[in-house]
Amino acid sequence: MCGRFTLMTDEEYQDIADILRQIEQQQGEPIPRGDIYPTMFSPILFSENGPPQVQLLRWGYPGFQGKKPLINARAETAEIKPLFRESLKNGRCVVPSCGFYEWGREKQRYRFRIRETTGTYMAGLTRIYNGEKRYVILTTAANESVQAIHHRMPVILRREEIHAWLTDPEQTLAFLLRVPPLLECCAV
Repeated sequence: MCGRFTLMTDEEYQDIADILRQIEQQQGEPIPRGDIYPTMFSPILFSENGPPQVQLLRWGYPGFQGKKPLINARAETAEIKPLFRESLKNGRCVVPSCGFYEWGREKQRYRFRIRETTGTYMAGLTRIYNGEKRYVILTTAANESVQAIHHRMPVILRREEIHAWLTDPEQTLAFLLRVPPLLECCAV
C-alpha cells in the first residue's frame, strides 16, 4: 500500500525538480513539496498520443458513502474491477516521486526509492468525478526489498518505461504482473 510519498527538489532528484518547475509554469503558482498525503494535489504524467505531459491532480477517488478516499488500486484485479477497468484502458498515468513511505510495526517510518536514480515513478490510473480528474496509485505484492516492512508496494516504473506504460496498451498487463525492481530502504 502506498499512503504517502515525497517530492523534493534536491540536486539528486533533478528529474522531479524539472517536473515541478514545468507544472508551476503551467499553473503560475508553487505546488507542494515534501510529503504528499491523500487528497492533496500533485503532478502526474499522462499522454494523449504523444510525449508525456504534466498535470496537477488530486490523489484519491472520492470515498463511497462518506468513507475515506480510495487512494490505491490492486494491480492484480484492476483489469476486472468495474471501478478501474476503463481507467486501465484509457486513463493510465505516472506519479513521479522521490520515494514512498511505509511504517513498520514499531511505528518507524521507512522511505523506499529506486537506487541511483533521479526519481521513483509509480504507475497510476485517472478517472473523472463531478468534472474533476483524480488519480490512484496501483499496488502489487511487495518484493523482497519491501516485504519485511509491508506486504504491498506501488507498481514501480523505471524512467525509460514511462512512455510504454502511458501509450502501449499491449504492455499494460506485463507491467502489472511483473516483480517490481528492488528498492533502497532507509529509516527516516
